[in-house]
Amino acid sequence: MEKATKNFILNLKKQKRENKSLLFLDNTKIICDAIKNKTINVECILTSLEVLPFETDAKVYKVDNTTIEQLSDTKTPQKVLCVAYYTQNIDKKPKTNFLVLDGLQDPGNVGTLIRSAFASGFEYVYLIDSVRKSNSKLIRSTAGAIFNANIFEFNKTDFMKFAEENQLNLICCDMNGENIFEFKTEDMIGIVVGNEGQGVSEELTKMCYKTVKIPMKKGIESLNAGVSGSIIMFEINKNKI
Repeated sequence: MEKATKNFILNLKKQKRENKSLLFLDNTKIICDAIKNKTINVECILTSLEVLPFETDAKVYKVDNTTIEQLSDTKTPQKVLCVAYYTQNIDKKPKTNFLVLDGLQDPGNVGTLIRSAFASGFEYVYLIDSVRKSNSKLIRSTAGAIFNANIFEFNKTDFMKFAEENQLNLICCDMNGENIFEFKTEDMIGIVVGNEGQGVSEELTKMCYKTVKIPMKKGIESLNAGVSGSIIMFEINKNKI
């Protein structure tokens, strides 16, 4: 390995520790999705292959498998690693129905919700004190859908200010709410899904103008956050898909 490449790899390892917004993608399908997407800037490609399985204009570094394993978050990464980052030039104000995730930390649940949001036409997702959108497990769980939705990170205080300034209409889930299958609205709305254990925070609940519920058989207290949020989004947008 050339000295310049070695120095570059050392710098990458340092950035991986310090820059939590940098993406290290180690799945060929997800890398291809990222390359095609305008919300992603590809910094470089690292590979131990002689020929890449896709085309790219990015700088390509030939490295050994050990280097890829050191930079990857998976135990058995593929022989290609893409280093990239999100662009920040997207208007945060929603133009469609949108999803608000309040304190969700499980990458699997968040990934399910992002995939459902994109599939159902909820094209804006706001992560409030939740798992970061650069989290490798989250990216894998969305199967690339994370690059197609407009996803923004906020702390709770900043999001509440953003919601007030833009007069966002929010609704959340509550077992005493209106039956979601009877709920009707022509307004652009945001669905607030709460933390897996605590539910929607008191601060955001107070900002919601309506609560809705999914009717269930007696004896069933609640559904997984990913399941309940997905059902609600598809029900609300069923005539728009």
